[in-house]
Amino acid sequence: MAGMIEVRDLTRRFGPILAVDHVSFAVGRGEVLGFLGPNGAGKSTTMKMITGFLAPTDGTAVVCGADIVADPIVAKRHIGYLPEGAPAYPDMSPRSFLRFIAEIRGFVGDEAKRRIELAVARTALASVMEQPIETLSKGFKRRVGLAQALLHDPDVLILDEPTDGLDPNQKHEVRTLIRALAAEKAIVISTHLLEEVDAVCSRAIVIAAGRLLADATPVELAARSRLHNAVRVSLAAGHDEAETALRRLPGVAAVERVDETGDRALLVLPRGGQAIVGEVTDLVRTAGWAVRGLSVERGRLDEVFRTITT
Repeated sequence: MAGMIEVRDLTRRFGPILAVDHVSFAVGRGEVLGFLGPNGAGKSTTMKMITGFLAPTDGTAVVCGADIVADPIVAKRHIGYLPEGAPAYPDMSPRSFLRFIAEIRGFVGDEAKRRIELAVARTALASVMEQPIETLSKGFKRRVGLAQALLHDPDVLILDEPTDGLDPNQKHEVRTLIRALAAEKAIVISTHLLEEVDAVCSRAIVIAAGRLLADATPVELAARSRLHNAVRVSLAAGHDEAETALRRLPGVAAVERVDETGDRALLVLPRGGQAIVGEVTDLVRTAGWAVRGLSVERGRLDEVFRTITT
C-alpha cells in the first residue's frame, strides 16, 4: 500500500470505548477520498489522528513519507487541515488571522501577502476581511478555516465537513475549488452529505463503530444498490397487463408500483444488478404500450450507506 497518505492500523480508545478500530487505507496524489459514516462512527477522531492533533492508541499515519507519530513536525508541514467547527480567534479579522497563520507557517513580507491574497481569492473572502470573525456567518467562518488550510499550498488536505453551513452557491464554489486542487494533492473529506461524494470524490470509505466497512469508487458503491440498473417505466392510464408481463422477463427480479399522479409508474428491478433495459424496451415496443417515460437507475448511495452501516 503506497500513497501520499498511508494509514496503518490506526486505533484509538477513550477508556473502555474503542472509537477507531485498526483502520488502514492509502490516498494517492490526484485522489479525493470521501470519508463517510453516521454520527459517532469515528470519522473526526481518525482525521485528528492523521493530522497529529490526537495521538493514536495504536498504529500510525504516514504523510508524504513522514510518520505522524515519530516525525510530527515534518508530517504536519505537508498537511492543510480544516477541523470540525473551523475554530479561529473570534476577536481577529480574517486578514489578521491569515497574517498570523502565514507567520507561524514561516512566510513574511511579499510572500506572505501573495499567499494570503491567493487563499482569499480561492475562498471568496474579500468582502469580510476587516470584520471580526465572531460576527461572521457560519458559512464565512467555514471559508476562513478553509483559507488557512490552503495558505501554505500543502500536498495533503484533510477537510472535516468543508461545506458545512454553506448555502448552495457557496457549496458549489467550494466543490469546484476542491476539484481544481485535486490533480496535485491528496484530499480527504469527511462528510455526511452523499451528494458531496458524487460531486467531488473519486473514492469513498464507509466507517461505522470505528471500523472500515467499505472502500470503493462512488460508481462501485452505487452498484451495490438494489436499484442499480433498475428501469422506471411510466405508462399512460390502462395497460393493466404491463406489471405481469414485465415480471415474466428472465432478467427481472421484481416489479414495484411507484406513485405518479395520473400515470401508471412501475419500477422494474433486475436480478443480480444486471442490465435489463434492453429486455424492457423490447417488451414495451412489442406490446405497443403508450410510454410517458423510461429511465435507468444507477443505484442510490443513501440506500447502500444505510445497508452497510446498519
